[in-house]
Amino acid sequence: MVKVILPALIPDISRIYDVYFSAFEHDDMGRLMLKIIFPGILDDRFRQAHTAGTLQYWHSAGNQYTLKCVDTVTGDIIGMGLGDLYIRERSPEERQNLGVPWLEGEQRERAEKILNPLWEAKEKLFGSRPYIYCHLIAVDPKHQGRGAGTLLVQWGIEMGDLIGLPVYCESSPTAVSLYKKLGFEILPEKIVHKAEVLGTETDIEVPLMVKMPSTAGGLTFDEWRRAGYPDFTKLT
Repeated sequence: MVKVILPALIPDISRIYDVYFSAFEHDDMGRLMLKIIFPGILDDRFRQAHTAGTLQYWHSAGNQYTLKCVDTVTGDIIGMGLGDLYIRERSPEERQNLGVPWLEGEQRERAEKILNPLWEAKEKLFGSRPYIYCHLIAVDPKHQGRGAGTLLVQWGIEMGDLIGLPVYCESSPTAVSLYKKLGFEILPEKIVHKAEVLGTETDIEVPLMVKMPSTAGGLTFDEWRRAGYPDFTKLT
């Protein structure tokens, strides 16, 4: 199988999210997140509305890129990823937390208890500074273990090296080893999702991870932070 990472196109939306929903439903943490962020039945009616909403979002998204991993032999989309490329400083208005406007009441409150700490961590770690956010990676369960996830993450790493920006992600428990293998470091900060919010027996810790660009010269994230966040983009 020869695989390639390409920008996703409008006709790809439905298949890309076939991969997304299938991958998350086959992962323990992913399944929990789906139930919280998209409560209800993920039937054809929901999927049609989700596809329409995604298309509308694509018309306004200025920083987020959707990628697809394609098997060049069959033409099948076997993986997808979302990456936010913040290549310039952003104002407080540009960084505002939009929450989950598609939910209401207790469902929205529960979802925001999960998502708000993720936003707060990014604000604490980066603020207005440029960086690349690896929003999510999903691989069709039938094709997992064949390198699609690695290729999607490497796209972000190569972009970070090209621009001179760190790549940041919140890892699921099952993906930590992949990110560590690709050179990500685990930050001392972490997010803890409470059991009473998740509906689980125990709390779940979410590792926060960063891959510094090659222009950092081996500097860790903490060393970069203590040095006052020097600008590596001027060295590329």
